[in-house]
Amino acid sequence: MFKTPVTDNSNYMKNHIILAIAAIFLFGLQLQAQTIDIEPLSNENTLVRIASSQQARYLLLPIEEKAPEASVKIISGNSLERTINVRLALDAVDYYVPLDLQEWKDEDIKLLIHLFVDRTNGRDPKSEICWSKMKLSDNFSKENKEKYRPAYHHTPEYAWMNDPNGMFYLNGEWHLYYQWGPYGSMWNNMTWGHSVSSDLIHWEHRPEVLKPDALGAIFSGSCVVDHDNTAGFGKGAVIALYTSAGEVQSQSLAYSLDGGNTFTKYEGNPILTSDIVDFRDPNMFWNEEIGKWNLILACGQEMRIYTSDNLIDWKEESRFGKSYGSHDGVWECPDLFKLPVEGTDEEKWVLFCNINPGGPSGGSATQYFIGDFDGYKFIVDDVDRYLDGKALWQDYGKDHYAAVSFSNAPDGRHTMIAWMSNWEYANIVPTMQFRSANTIARDPFLYKENGKVYLGSRPAPEYDGANLDKVVKINGSCIVTLANENGEEFVITYDQKAMTLSCDRSNCGKTDFSPHFKTVATAPVQRKLTSMRIFVDNSSIEVFGNNGEVCLTSLVFPSAPLTTLTTTKMK
Repeated sequence: MFKTPVTDNSNYMKNHIILAIAAIFLFGLQLQAQTIDIEPLSNENTLVRIASSQQARYLLLPIEEKAPEASVKIISGNSLERTINVRLALDAVDYYVPLDLQEWKDEDIKLLIHLFVDRTNGRDPKSEICWSKMKLSDNFSKENKEKYRPAYHHTPEYAWMNDPNGMFYLNGEWHLYYQWGPYGSMWNNMTWGHSVSSDLIHWEHRPEVLKPDALGAIFSGSCVVDHDNTAGFGKGAVIALYTSAGEVQSQSLAYSLDGGNTFTKYEGNPILTSDIVDFRDPNMFWNEEIGKWNLILACGQEMRIYTSDNLIDWKEESRFGKSYGSHDGVWECPDLFKLPVEGTDEEKWVLFCNINPGGPSGGSATQYFIGDFDGYKFIVDDVDRYLDGKALWQDYGKDHYAAVSFSNAPDGRHTMIAWMSNWEYANIVPTMQFRSANTIARDPFLYKENGKVYLGSRPAPEYDGANLDKVVKINGSCIVTLANENGEEFVITYDQKAMTLSCDRSNCGKTDFSPHFKTVATAPVQRKLTSMRIFVDNSSIEVFGNNGEVCLTSLVFPSAPLTTLTTTKMK
């Protein structure tokens, strides 16, 4: 009788096991391939099918920043869910951004992608690297190892950020919403991102709260706590007004019943419309003196002032701005509140107007007007200070814009935060996984010198004792130099005779990414300086003369940290 040797039987079984494992592996690859089905439709259009999106949480999109923006229509069933703009990689991948598929869990979805690529040179549509690099994943790493990521300034976890929006304080938390572009580190797809802090230093990132809809992208706006339920959504509801930016700009409302973590958009949106192109950035506040809500809107080259009893129905009362201040750019991001004049028994209203371009150092900046406001009309003091293009600036540095205040702040404070960049180069600064940070929080104040009232901005008291700043005592004209081991330096010059304070970053690391970056910013000084308070982070320096009487904010990108500080007296 013939018997198969045990060794032969063992090899037979091993071979079958290997074949079975290989079949399972190949079948798994086939399933994965079926999950992302890419179908070229024409030279510029491609259909991507994602079957059973429950298989993964994210679709990771490969980004190449030099590529043109692709239009991506997200379709569930036969319904268009959303359209986003993404710089899909054509030749190389700079980084990935996640498209969260959780919203369409258990649904088949399609992406109709239009690539705006020049095909006249015969470039093959199938050659674009994005098709092979696009992938599904249950995870997206938000870890950031870039050397210029700030250590204590607020930044987004990833992708683009510009203006702070809708800031308010409630139950021990500072809520900061911000203009967020989640699908790349260049401006687009405006959404309200969300972060909170208990101390204005450490920030917790929370899910975005307002996404683009049929009325358009979500531009800037403000939030208030409706303590008395004037809007009818509930006592203590958080009410947001924001600009819907589509084919036209209009104002919309949303409300939150959970302290600002989630919002419901009002069914009657938009609540305020206009026939002008630039009609945006609503900033509202309760005016106790008239028992009504006030709203300030940036409208082209002026501010419009409204009143309301319920935050929904608004009446235009007056306009401000013609012939006053700088008009070299579009007016944006207003704010308006009253402050005491320190050392006097006076109070004055301050109207903030962010402008782009037209700033004192070029590009975007924040100008302000001092006057009186009766709830219906703002009247500027000392008209001559603002005529013929003259302006007063909250910060004379190159990188301070879209400054607005937190509503409902404790102890009557009007704490402000600004976007720390400049529209002249914001999209191309040398970071990639994220772009942009906010300034430190500042408490504005008014002071009087030579019969005129000026605005100052001192660092918020939360920074006192936090060991984030350097304090330099000065007596007369001097040069303060921050330097690193590679000979790069940031030079601060106080000229007591000329009464100026300047910051020179022209030899402080990377500057060649923009012809507008290598600058010297100079501010007028109203009082003799006795001190400078300097906040240095990995990619920024904020200088406060006399603890905020004069301010200059600058981005910097040195090759190594600026660890040496020297002070030299000028002759």
